[in-house]
Amino acid sequence: MNKQVRQSKIREMLHLHEVGNQHDLIRLLEEAGIRVAQATLSRDCSELGIIRSKGLNGYRLALPEENPGNIIKGLVEVEVLSIQSNEAVIIIKTLPGRAHGVGSFLDQLKNSQILGTIAGDDTVLVIPVSVAQISQVISYIQENLSKN
Repeated sequence: MNKQVRQSKIREMLHLHEVGNQHDLIRLLEEAGIRVAQATLSRDCSELGIIRSKGLNGYRLALPEENPGNIIKGLVEVEVLSIQSNEAVIIIKTLPGRAHGVGSFLDQLKNSQILGTIAGDDTVLVIPVSVAQISQVISYIQENLSKN
């Protein structure tokens, strides 16, 4: 199956159903006649920026919204545990499995002071454009990852 068609169907499924996890999404896709391996679905979810979001019945898979400020709205205060830095980089510690969503959120803000992010399971590495701007970048991150 064509990747674009498959990803379009994934978007459709997430709009039509409250999908709790990738296994549920695989089942829905199979019911629609689309067979996909777990690894392929995981790559698709990453490419589409799919995150886990708090829904009516617990957490669900969700697509990024038009306004990046709403992507992790309602979750950030429980996902981010700490923000620390040294002379060169910033480290954001998150709950297990939440770093990708936080890193994706920061990437979508497209702040010119942030060169990039790398997310693991519970840690996001934020690389500033200039080490001289670390304190400004930390302030920016704290403003955008705090409760509002």
